[in-house]
Amino acid sequence: MTPDSDPATATNLPIRSDADLAWVRHQVRQFAAEIGFGLVQQTKLVTAASELARNTLVHGGGGQAKITALVDGSTRGLRLSFIDTGPGIRDVELAMRDGYTTGGGLGLGLSGARRLVDEFTIDTKPGEGTVVTLVAWATGVAAARPESR
Repeated sequence: MTPDSDPATATNLPIRSDADLAWVRHQVRQFAAEIGFGLVQQTKLVTAASELARNTLVHGGGGQAKITALVDGSTRGLRLSFIDTGPGIRDVELAMRDGYTTGGGLGLGLSGARRLVDEFTIDTKPGEGTVVTLVAWATGVAAARPESR
C-alpha cells in the first residue's frame, strides 16, 4: 500500500524512562482505538510497540516514538517509528532470529514484533543509531466514516 500521511499530524513521544514506556503504550492504544482497530488488533499493536519502545530505551539509550495516522483509500492505519542514536544493530539478520538475545530475555522481541504487524523495517548503522518502523492496518474500517469517532 502507498499510504497518505501528513507529517504535521505525527505525534512524537520521548522514550527516556519506564514511565515513558507506559505513556507510549497508552498513546498507541488510544490512537488505535480512535482509528477503529478491534481489541485484538489493538493488543497486537500495543505489544509490538511496547517491545520496540523498551528496546529503544534499553539498547538504544533512549530516543523517541513517532506515531503517524495513515489513510490509503478507505483503509486506515498507523505507522510507528522508534528512533534512537545508540550503538545500532551490528547484525540485523541475527537480531531478527527467534531466540537471539543480548539482554537475557527470550529473544522474541524484534521477530515477535514483526509477526504482529503488517509491515516492519529496520534502518540501522552501527555507532549511529536505529530506526524501527512498523505499519498496521485496521481491518474492516473505512476512513471516510467520521461518525465512528
